[in-house]
Amino acid sequence: MHSTVLKLEPVQPAERPPLVTIRAARPGDLQQILDMIALHAECHGDTARISAADLDRDLFSERPWITALVAEAGGRLIGYALLAPLYRAMEGVRGMELNQLFVRRDHRGHGIGRHLVSRAREHARLSGCGYLSVSAATGNFQAHRFYETMNFRAGPVTGMRYVQSLG
Repeated sequence: MHSTVLKLEPVQPAERPPLVTIRAARPGDLQQILDMIALHAECHGDTARISAADLDRDLFSERPWITALVAEAGGRLIGYALLAPLYRAMEGVRGMELNQLFVRRDHRGHGIGRHLVSRAREHARLSGCGYLSVSAATGNFQAHRFYETMNFRAGPVTGMRYVQSLG
């Protein structure tokens, strides 16, 4: 009887993706959020003009204007959701606008956006809101499908929006 001894190399465990945490933004996150806002603008063929002072004022002043939720993995921010309040006066119903949702390109397709939307929905409910609203560019079919899978319902856009500069 002939026996063969096999020498096995130790198996290296597959590298696990870092744990993702969704949390409220903190002042130390400003630069990473600004960087991602710039990337978001680039995705839409635009340039971000927001400054650190603008974002700091709007997120962390005595009377913050917006809320930011961030996705963090391995000590790095990989996505964000910006939320702003809305109101339907004829109904007396508070709402929340999901103003921007962004996930870094190398982290897309892993559910980060879904988790950010879920936390945005939770934040809106805890803020006494009856609805969460989001918009997507007319030709951005990937965003349309994403929001529809997250149970957003497309609604008609009626009328014109007028803007007047106050500066």
